[in-house]
Amino acid sequence: MITLALAQMMYFFALQAKFTGGEDGIQGVPRGRLFGLFDLSHEMTMYVFVLVVFLAAFILIYRIINSPFGEVLKAIRENEQRTISLGYKTERYKLLAFVLSATLAGLAGAMNSLVFQLASLTDVHWTMSGDVLLMTLLGGLGTVFGPVVGAFIVVAMQNYLAPFGQWVLVIQGVIFVVCVLLFRRGIVGELARLARVQL
Repeated sequence: MITLALAQMMYFFALQAKFTGGEDGIQGVPRGRLFGLFDLSHEMTMYVFVLVVFLAAFILIYRIINSPFGEVLKAIRENEQRTISLGYKTERYKLLAFVLSATLAGLAGAMNSLVFQLASLTDVHWTMSGDVLLMTLLGGLGTVFGPVVGAFIVVAMQNYLAPFGQWVLVIQGVIFVVCVLLFRRGIVGELARLARVQL
């Protein structure tokens, strides 16, 4: 609830601040040239740039998860008191996790603004947090590839269900409920469990 309240506060701040453009947002964001060499105004160049940034961020996340730092974060998630008893300063680890999360979210927002050449208020609305949560739960909470798969599914639904108009949210809700009931661990989590059972 605190997270949603803070998100709503940021939304109203972005709505009132002059440098955000208010309801119009920041329009006509220039793509420019990367390192003075690559013209990002070309669609294929922009696609490759975003793909490289995504892969670099994904590899970074994967490396962090499988590092000693990531193991401590997993321990904090499972049992914070036990982690404290082992001598770890959990507040510092949680702060670093929030900083990394904010950095990656900022990178994603920058990529979004470059691709669409627009930074709108919908990007700071609390429903965006709901979309990210939906993607994570749909793909598989606690998995590396789960949020990626969930993002593909949610974005595909938003694009392909657009002709249904206002029914899009209802259809998405039904699909989400079915996935929660049938795939408790998310799609990737269930596939990983089935693969372990087969072995």
